[in-house]
Amino acid sequence: MADIKTVSLPVPSPEYSEGEEAVTRRIIEQALEDIVVKITRVQIMQDTLTSKATKRHQFLLMGIKHG
Repeated sequence: MADIKTVSLPVPSPEYSEGEEAVTRRIIEQALEDIVVKITRVQIMQDTLTSKATKRHQFLLMGIKHG
């Protein structure tokens, strides 16, 4: 997929920083949200109605002459 992006987590400082924790937490939350969205898309694609429509379309394309 072309929309995959990599975001690295900030390097932790030797001492605790509330700001760095918030940034790290938000990056992880966004990554998990992206995963949920992609899983939902896959589940929708595997839905029986969508699957049947796709199979019908493929069947109709089999009858088209290429040449």
